[in-house]
Amino acid sequence: MDDGQLLRYSRHILLDEIGIEAQQRLLDSTVLIVGAGGLGSPAALYLAASGIGRIVIADGDHVDQTNLQRQIAHRGKRLGWPKASSAKVAMNGINEDIEIIALDARLDDEALHDWAGRSTVVLDCTDDFATRHAINRACVAHGTPLVSGAAIRFDGQVAVFDLRDPDSACYHCVFPADQQVATVDCATMGVFAPLTGIIGTLQAAEALKLAGGFGQPAAGRLQMLDALRMHWSDIGLRRAPDCPVCGGRPPGKMGSEKWGQTPFPSGNGV
Repeated sequence: MDDGQLLRYSRHILLDEIGIEAQQRLLDSTVLIVGAGGLGSPAALYLAASGIGRIVIADGDHVDQTNLQRQIAHRGKRLGWPKASSAKVAMNGINEDIEIIALDARLDDEALHDWAGRSTVVLDCTDDFATRHAINRACVAHGTPLVSGAAIRFDGQVAVFDLRDPDSACYHCVFPADQQVATVDCATMGVFAPLTGIIGTLQAAEALKLAGGFGQPAAGRLQMLDALRMHWSDIGLRRAPDCPVCGGRPPGKMGSEKWGQTPFPSGNGV
């Protein structure tokens, strides 16, 4: 890090749990964010501010008036812009010294596999069940940690799947692709604006711990928020032994021993 970076990230560096070493790991990391909407916006802004060296943000949608109530990366003057490009402008406004790649398209399976293989951590900030499963398959294939978030009405969820750990559950273990899922659209059901900020920021926090190799990421737990009562609850997640996606996979590409840590808990719950 140069003198400017040491000053910019000094409040991280002052934390014993982070210091120069973990901050440098953040600068050396690549994070893929799929979705530049309500969850992707706060996640992207905090990851940019925190010094993730390369952020790839992908979204095939465009900014419209109804997004502005909660999608804080966008502005009224950018109505009609591709969301990923709009988010890039906001992220560069915070930090010009990092690399930001805006992909103004919905990523297909091939692209997801490509970027998951090149990423340190992936954030699922989408609202589509099929896309969530495609992201999960790509992360499982490469042993890339996945931070999944969801928000609708006043209800939010966050789960960390540390797929470097061969005992970790994957998204399919918890939400099988063949289960019946009711389609819930915020255009008809609504969403509490700060909820997306809470969940997206939590996704960013978990991604930073995973990329920087500090603290204990919340792997093996599904955290659920009822924002109407501001009540958190969580349940333990276990790997499904017969999961068709992660069953029999080899250890991930970046074992916890790289940072001198013990493996994160994968299914014991709280």
